[in-house]
Order: sequence, then structure tokens, then C-alpha cells
Amino acid sequence: MPLHLRILIGLLVGAAAGVTANVIAGGSSTLTRVVTLSTEPLGKMWLSSLIMVVIPLILSTLSLGVAGLGSLKRLGRIAVVTLLSFLCLTALSTTLGLLMMNFFRPGAHLDPAVKTQLMETYKGQTEGAMGLSTSSFNIDLLVKIVPRNPIQAAASGDMLAVIFFALMIGVALTLIPPGKAEPMSRFLDSLGYITVAIIELVMKVAPVGVFCLVFSVTARFGFHLLLSLLQYVMTVVAGLAIFQFVAYPLILWLVARWPAMEFFRRVRVVMVTAFSTSSSNATLPTTLRVSEESLRIPKEIGGFVLPLGATMNMNGTALYEGATVLFLAQVFGVQLSLGAQLMVVMLSVLTAIGTAGIPGGSLPLLMMVLRMVGVPMEGIAIILGVDRILDMCRTTLNVTGDLVTATIVARVEGVRPGGQAS
Repeated sequence: MPLHLRILIGLLVGAAAGVTANVIAGGSSTLTRVVTLSTEPLGKMWLSSLIMVVIPLILSTLSLGVAGLGSLKRLGRIAVVTLLSFLCLTALSTTLGLLMMNFFRPGAHLDPAVKTQLMETYKGQTEGAMGLSTSSFNIDLLVKIVPRNPIQAAASGDMLAVIFFALMIGVALTLIPPGKAEPMSRFLDSLGYITVAIIELVMKVAPVGVFCLVFSVTARFGFHLLLSLLQYVMTVVAGLAIFQFVAYPLILWLVARWPAMEFFRRVRVVMVTAFSTSSSNATLPTTLRVSEESLRIPKEIGGFVLPLGATMNMNGTALYEGATVLFLAQVFGVQLSLGAQLMVVMLSVLTAIGTAGIPGGSLPLLMMVLRMVGVPMEGIAIILGVDRILDMCRTTLNVTGDLVTATIVARVEGVRPGGQAS
């Protein structure tokens, strides 16, 4: 049975079992112990084992990707196309999220009693996240991209700093004589193969890990919160689905000359993995493998674009942030002018670049955007209960966007669908 099908079965069985457990024993101490002491730790351990190899994987693939481009001129051309694609896709997705919220206005219809209940229930989580959102978006973020200590940056999970260091290694490998570059290239190549071998071991138990993650969420919350926020959830999911299945196919056809159905067929395992893990970083190993083996994108292009995309190309996150800011503004009766909404678009695009590619990584930056446009940050508590469901959906859009960008870059570099030179 294909891996993506086994993961999907684990996802569906976990959701069904979790909802059933919530209906039968929701809130009981027995169910709480089962989730807290077994399924939740097992799910987190599986997710952590995937995230564990992300730093060495980025270091090896991005460095070799840059070195494989052969010249700084080609690197500059590919970097410009990549960053323009990232920015355009992210800005388009944010705009779509705002349009959906302006049209359906779900925040205007939320029951005040439900709002009060949700804010009381998630008050502790909101206060915990506020400490992470106190820093403003300023020049310091740009300064921190250049790490003083790359090992410390890797240890603290500062992905932008790790990416910068990997880029510098790749550039240096193109500048020094081949004889001196070869030992380092061989080491990085070997490191890449080692991480892939670890990933293959971890993915053998992916259906079990996915079952545990989804069961823990659905057993704890059931559908009570989902029903309360159904209109908000449906609006965001509809926006994500439109961008995934309308915008991406149009872009693929018009820019990269890829047939959409064939593209989605080849990347389905990536989409299922992204949906089940809610993590761009955890999905990166699978994304790299599918890019090279299924889409036939040259290794040096995929090795450059995809690690960058896992941190910088957050189309789904930007759409979610823009939509959520407007939703909470509607809940609290804050009128955002056209100018303020344009600022939300800009802030969502900028903050999406700094979003951690892990479950819930967008929440601190979302709170920062709320504060900047005058919406109470405490309102984040209203959507915390359904955030995991939306996180799964937006991560799928994020990761698909990385592959769309890699396909566009490959096309610009003269590679047709299937890896044939044009």
C-alpha cells in the first residue's frame, strides 16, 4: 500500500476514534490520562523525530544546491525568480483571505456568550503566547539573519540564520578550486544521504504517528468548538481550498506549463504528510524527495528553493493571518479601513517570512499583527481551539506553494515537466 494512503488511513481512523472517544467519555479523567500519557507523547515524539533532521538536511541540501548551480550569476537569477514567486504568491493568498472575510463576515455573527466562554477557556494559553509576541517587526529581524554563532543558531532553531550560513557555504564552494571544495562537498553529500536514511526509518511508522496526533486533538476537543466557530473555519478553509485548487493550477499552467492534475498526482504524498504533521519543516524531507524523484526538478534547484520555502514561503499562513485578523476585528467591532487592510496584507507577507515551520508557529506573529492594527491580542483565545485543524490545512498550502515555486524556477531555467530540457 502506498505511503500516502497508509498515512491517510491513519489520519481518518485517528479522527474517527478521537471523536468517538470524546462523545463517549469527553472530559473524563480516564480519557485525559490516555491522551496525556500515551497518544499525545507518542505523536510528539514522532513529529520531533522528523524535525530532528531538518537542520542537517537544510545544511547539506541548500549548500550543495547553491554549489551545484555552478556560478554566482545563475544563483542570482534563480534567487530573484524564487523570491519574487514567494512574495507574489504570499501577497495574493493574503488578499484572498481578506476578500473572503469581507464577503462572509463570520465575526459579526459570533455569539457573545461563546466568545466569553472561549476567552475564559484559553486565557492561560493566550498569556503564555503573549511573551513571544512582544517584539515588534523591525530591523533587528534583518540583523539576526546573519548569525554570530551558527551552531548556537542551529541549536535555538533560528532557521533564517541557518539558511544564511548554508547559503554562504554553498557560495564559498563555488569560489574555491574544485580540488579544495571536493572534501566538503563529499561530506555534505554523505550527510544528506544519512538524513534521508533516518527519514525513511521514521516514515515507516508515519501512520501510527499521525493516528496519535489526530486522536489527541479530536479526543480532547471533539466538535463542540468547531461547531461554535463553524462559519469562521469554513471561510478560512474555503479560501485555502480556492488558492490550492484554483490559483495554483492556473499559475502552474500559465507560468510553468504543468497540467494541474498530473502535478497534484505526483505530489499527493507531500500534501498528506503536510496535512497530518502541520509542519513545513517536518515535511521538508518528503518534499525534497518528491521534487527530485516525481517532479524531476534538478537537484540543485530543489535543494535551493525548497529549504528556503519551508521558512520563507508561507502562502497558507499569510492567508490565515489576514483572514483571522479581520475576523477578530469583526468580533470586537473594530472597523479596519481599506488602508488598514492593506497594512494587514503587508504585515502578513512580512511576518510569514519569519514564521517557524512547526505546529502553531504562526500564533506569536499573528498576535503581533493584531496589536499593530488595534485589535485586542487576547482575542487570539477565540480561535485557539480550532487552530490545529486550520494549521493542518494552511501547512498543506504552504508546502504545495514551495513545490509550485520550484516548478516555476525549473521552467525558467529551461526544464520542462518531467525533467526534460526545453
